[in-house]
Amino acid sequence: MTQFDVHRNPGRHSDSIPFVVIVQSTLYDDYRRRVVVPLVDKSSLGKVANPRFNPIFRVKGRSVVLHPSRSFPLPRRILGNKSDRWKKRAIRLSPPLMSC
Repeated sequence: MTQFDVHRNPGRHSDSIPFVVIVQSTLYDDYRRRVVVPLVDKSSLGKVANPRFNPIFRVKGRSVVLHPSRSFPLPRRILGNKSDRWKKRAIRLSPPLMSC
């Protein structure tokens, strides 16, 4: 479990937020929680007002929207299965995360 890993959302809103991406620095890997950003199913949002702030990605065949304003800590023990690793996409994640 490291920065920019994408995991299935284990929560009750997994239908509209199927994935989360870990944004917490690896400096805090010993902590029991991870700061994550929800990846919201695009079909549940409609029009994306600002694609620079809320970029659209594809994960496991689904279009999802990064929602940095909804970031939250999640206990690492309940994170769902890892679905992807976004280390190469970090450049697209930085501007929205720095805007929060």
